Amino acid sequence: MPEPVLTERRGHVFEITLDRPKANAVDAATSRAMDRAFATFRDDPDLWVAILTGGGTRFFSAGWDMTSNPDEDDRDFGEGGFGGITGRFDLDKPVIAAVNGYCAGGGLEIALACDFILAAEHAVFFLSETVLGMTCHPASVARLLASVPRQFGLEMLYSGRRVGAVEAAANGLALRVVPRAQLMDTARDLADRIAAAAPLATRATKEMVRKAADLPIAAAHAARTDGTLALVDEVWASEDAKEGPRAFSEKRKPVWRGR
Repeated sequence: MPEPVLTERRGHVFEITLDRPKANAVDAATSRAMDRAFATFRDDPDLWVAILTGGGTRFFSAGWDMTSNPDEDDRDFGEGGFGGITGRFDLDKPVIAAVNGYCAGGGLEIALACDFILAAEHAVFFLSETVLGMTCHPASVARLLASVPRQFGLEMLYSGRRVGAVEAAANGLALRVVPRAQLMDTARDLADRIAAAAPLATRATKEMVRKAADLPIAAAHAARTDGTLALVDEVWASEDAKEGPRAFSEKRKPVWRGR
């Protein structure tokens, strides 16, 4: 049986493809396979950015595989939660979702857990849980409402309304919309631009986004000295913090060590 999760290393970029025809739906075993892929990304110091996409051209992911046999389904999604990323709150490396088609239910929850959503022109986003008698995860509600206008998000949550790529981008759900054939090139260009920056500084910046962005300004300031932002201290003591200014003054590209 073909592997449902494919991975490829491209320099400092790690590409993860959910490839489970017909709809890239995720059962517990597939979620654990995605979890292993994201754990590899997290733990490898030479991997700095990840791209997550779906196999084929019609579906990014239809979310939970509702054809799974409940008697066989143990609901063990892996340590990172559904899709290997929805519960991975400590991941300090950027992840780009390249949404290549329908992005529904749990599939949208997976995309929302990424740092960026790039959408092919034919992509469609919706949360189908309530119309199926279920709910999505509370963290996904928070992520959605942090990304889009509140009433727009509530309509998606309460009614399951389908949103096209252009409308999704206009409301902050997607960063940009591109033709289908350009989706992966666009995702790789973004990943390469991020990977050109100092990896430890990028990780520390994501740590600040996770831990301080929603704090009152004074509390965010205090987080710099109270031990909340450990990676920030690492950055200022790192070789890279010396290499960046040195390379700038020498008019050359920096050679990042990630330490």
